[in-house]
Amino acid sequence: MSTTLINPTTGTAIGEVPHTSAEETDQIIDRAQAAFASWRAVAPGERARLLRAFAAVVDSHIEELAQLEVKNAGHTVGNARWEAGNVRDCLNYYSAAPERLFGRQIPVPGGVDITFHEPLGVVGIIVPWNFPMPIAGWGFAPALAAGNTVVLKPAEITPLTAIRLGELALEAGLPEGVFNVIPGKGSVVGQRFVDNELVRKVCFTGSTAVGKQVMAGCAEQVKPVTLELGGKSANIIFADTDIAGAAASAPGAVFDNSGQDCCARSRILVQRTAYDEFVGRLELAVKAMKVADPSVAGTDMGPMVSAGQRDSVKAYMDAATIAFAGTCPDSDGFWLPPTVVESRSTSEAVWREEVFGPLVAVMPFDDEDEAIMLANDTEYGLSGSIFTNDLGRAMRVARGVESGNLSVNSHSSVRYWTPFGGYKQSGLGRELGPDAPNAFTEEKNVFIAH
Repeated sequence: MSTTLINPTTGTAIGEVPHTSAEETDQIIDRAQAAFASWRAVAPGERARLLRAFAAVVDSHIEELAQLEVKNAGHTVGNARWEAGNVRDCLNYYSAAPERLFGRQIPVPGGVDITFHEPLGVVGIIVPWNFPMPIAGWGFAPALAAGNTVVLKPAEITPLTAIRLGELALEAGLPEGVFNVIPGKGSVVGQRFVDNELVRKVCFTGSTAVGKQVMAGCAEQVKPVTLELGGKSANIIFADTDIAGAAASAPGAVFDNSGQDCCARSRILVQRTAYDEFVGRLELAVKAMKVADPSVAGTDMGPMVSAGQRDSVKAYMDAATIAFAGTCPDSDGFWLPPTVVESRSTSEAVWREEVFGPLVAVMPFDDEDEAIMLANDTEYGLSGSIFTNDLGRAMRVARGVESGNLSVNSHSSVRYWTPFGGYKQSGLGRELGPDAPNAFTEEKNVFIAH
């Protein structure tokens, strides 16, 4: 069995990647377990050096990795270069962690009490197709830094950069068995991560529905999980902000990566007194977007990742009343235009459901309380933006919106040096930031009597 990989820009086949069987997956997990004892014993400074060496090798292959992502996932070349650089940056950032996995000395009577952060063992990381490189790095960099070995399953349709990163890890000097990339079906490889008792933690990024299955399966062994799941984030525009600037930035916040982003601000809430101006300016910005061959510099948006994803999003578009849309190539490949709907009800599917494509819904609100209520009227809580010139309002709304990652007067969601994760059905746990390596450890407490 194998997966035929398709170039989303042209719709043509670019290769075959064999599936890994359940038995082969278990053998690789066994190899990772065997490598764990020696990897955890590597001196912190040496483990740090190896991670920096890995980062340096990735840096020397930025363009190669970017071109693979353009071809395999349809990412714009500018985005793909940033994504490869993000892997490098995560490795460099977490290379500082091995020498800083500090415990504590806690005052107690009758002796000394100290704590240690011990690595878990084999960590399973399941990566989605929308951001194959950075999401992989967000998992494996802190996991390796904390002394764990890693088995990583890329998405079936976008495995090329993960496979190459596995090769680059060996080139950088990481020992065999420490970082293992296992392409294959989620129902086979991913399921073995859940079921195999040697895998001590699973990190899953993907749909909420599948995340629930992963969590339920891991519960059988009380196996910890980190889940980064769906989103339906709000972009809240108050009338006191720079409306022109907010409208100009809104398309990038939802249409980046063709809208295939769990952080996409796919609901835009605009204060009623500024609504008409905002929507008028938004139309100009959307129609000015360059949707074209993603390998060409300056392209704003490329194709959808697959025919199936294109058809899923098109069904939402066909069921909605479109206000306006941009353009896209009329050619082979999986193309859709950036599209805007003016929603009249919060019950509309385009307003409530995670479309995961270039479709955004806009709705007016009257005051601060209504904006918070509408933003929170969702099962998700991953990201969001707030545009206002009133600092007090910005803080009140940011504290009121139930979301793990918010930006004021910008659309930034993810920095590798700050924590990332969601409320409600957007996930469980946090990735990135200074504490991420601790999430791949057990805290051990030791009391020594006087």
